[in-house]
Amino acid sequence: MQAKTPGESRTIMTDLVLPSETNPLNNLFGGELLARMDRAASIAARRHSRRIVVTASVNHVAFNRAVPLGSVVTVEAAVSRAFKSSMEVFIDVWIEDRESGSRTKANEAIYTFVAVDETGRPIEVPPLKPESDIEKLRFDAALRRKQLSLVLAGKMKPNDATELKALFV
Repeated sequence: MQAKTPGESRTIMTDLVLPSETNPLNNLFGGELLARMDRAASIAARRHSRRIVVTASVNHVAFNRAVPLGSVVTVEAAVSRAFKSSMEVFIDVWIEDRESGSRTKANEAIYTFVAVDETGRPIEVPPLKPESDIEKLRFDAALRRKQLSLVLAGKMKPNDATELKALFV
């Protein structure tokens, strides 16, 4: 199976925050943002695997900045690492300034998807070949995050988590 780059999975979704999507403070509901991130991330995972994908976990979400009513919001997602049948997808959320057009990073998240066949069984995905410095950083960190998750779930012994242990030795 031929390796793919994160750029081949990159998904960019831009939308406007409408009144029906906001809380009493006139900011985008967190759940609405989660849904937007899930859609963008699932498209990125599908582009990488060319298979049906299902959300396996939401590994990290940071709501660093409120997204006000009327904002132009851009959700950017790309596969940051591919494992056997799973893919980690890193998501950046940007808000565009109404007057200047400049963009500010508002939020980020990391989701994990699994590629499945028509019967719902996990299926192998292509490896990922990061190119840029940020892609390489995210690629390396993804293995540590996966090892931590496996250790916490009791599916890996801490001594076997070599990449994770290297942070502390």
